[in-house]
Parts: sequence; C-alpha cells; structure tokens
Amino acid sequence: MSAPLIPLAQMAVEVLTCADGREKTALSHKHAAAWRAARADGAAPEVGHAAPPMDPARPATPELLPPRDVPQRKPGTELGRIALLHAVAHIELNAVDLHWDIIARFSHIPMPMGFYDDWVKAADEESKHFNLMADCLEELGSHYGALPAHAGLWQAAQDTATDFMGRLAVVPMVLEARGLDVTPNMIKLFKQAKQTSAVAALETIYAEEVAHVAYGSKWFHFMCGRENLDPKDAFHGLVQKYFHGQLRPPFNEEKRAEAGIPPDFYWPLAVST
Repeated sequence: MSAPLIPLAQMAVEVLTCADGREKTALSHKHAAAWRAARADGAAPEVGHAAPPMDPARPATPELLPPRDVPQRKPGTELGRIALLHAVAHIELNAVDLHWDIIARFSHIPMPMGFYDDWVKAADEESKHFNLMADCLEELGSHYGALPAHAGLWQAAQDTATDFMGRLAVVPMVLEARGLDVTPNMIKLFKQAKQTSAVAALETIYAEEVAHVAYGSKWFHFMCGRENLDPKDAFHGLVQKYFHGQLRPPFNEEKRAEAGIPPDFYWPLAVST
C-alpha cells in the first residue's frame, strides 16, 4: 500500500521552503506526480491549509539586486546571451514558487479541484523550464547563480498576498503574459547564434506558457462570476492597484487571445512608446 498523500498545501510549503534550485524543482516534480497519480485514480485529494512563508527559500547565489542595478549586457555577444538565459532561469525559478504559493496562500478560499490541477501542472512545467535553462547555462560553461539577478520578481507576490483576484490578475495575466510578448525575439536571437539547445528550450517554454496565462484568465473570470464583477473593469482596477511597472507594446495579440486575454484588457493600460 502506498503512503497516504500529504495535503496539497503542505506539499506547496515544502517546495517554497527548499532553497536549492535543482532540489526545489525535483521536489516540485515529485509532488506534482503524486497529485496527478491520485487524481488519475479518481480521487479528490485533500488540499488542506498552510501558512506559507512570505518569501520563499533561495540559494546563496545569485546576488539579488534592484532592477536598475542589474548589469545590462549586449544580447548579441556570448556573455549577453548567457545573461539572457540566466535571467530566464531566474524568472522560471520564481514562477515555480509563485504557482505553489497561490495554492498554499489561498487554500482557505474554496475552489474547484480543476483549479489545483491547473496550478500543479503549471508549477511542474515551470520546474522543467528552470532545469532546461540551467542545462543551457552549463552547456555554455556557466551556471545559475553565476550572475546577479532581479530582486523585484517576488514583489507581485508580496503585494497580492491578501488579494486572490489581485494575484490572478498580476502574475499570470500581466507578468506571464509579458513572456508571450518577448520570447519570440529571444528565440530568433539564439537561432541567429546557432545555439540549438537554447532554441529548443525557449520554444518549449513559449508553447507551455500560453496555458499558464490561460489558467490565470480562466480562474480570474471564474472569480468575477462568483463575485458578480465585470472582468475587464475588475482587471483594470487590480492592475492599477498592484502592478508597479508599465505595460508597453508591442503585445503578442495572437498568443494573448489564445490565452483568453482580449486587447481591451491591456491596451487601455498601455503606455505610449
């Protein structure tokens, strides 16, 4: 007989309190597989409740700097491409924590089982994405932690720690949607450099991130229906409240639409360039 499954919120906290990137993603894969296996058997596993840390455990490196202090490197150079892969690896590791955090932090809000299925799948895929980027860095003689990284990525989680709909609006529907805008040009850059491993990894990430944005849109609209709110108006208000950056075109309108975010959600918030 297999060991009883621990509650999902407890699984999430275990991932959040693991510091090393490779160990964190291995634990994420393990818990995701256990959840999937239980669901495949037709079970409704226990979600439970947990008190996640405000900040996830992090490795000793990379050094985390304010965004303005992270060195800018020319993407057309080898070092610039390494820096770009390092930045993506850092984003993916934060995404692992963000997706487990939404499960644990808002476990007190009753949601359908499909909500947990979606975010476990997203966390599992982000774990794969981090390892793909870490592998690419090592192939180029570097590693995750070798360069400074952006310290502001977790800010959105802190700002929306008590606002479930704010979290859904800002993390998948703004931050992850931005990845859909910028990844095609990154793929083009690595194709020009004939770095096939990086191209394959980025193409995998690009294909799978559409679903992560779509999960955000789906469950944001679900909550708007529950609260009898107009989704577009609610989205605009929450982004203006919690998102401290700027929405800048160009936007990948095709992929955003595929993920369930129409242009009238983001164009009214965009700044002119």
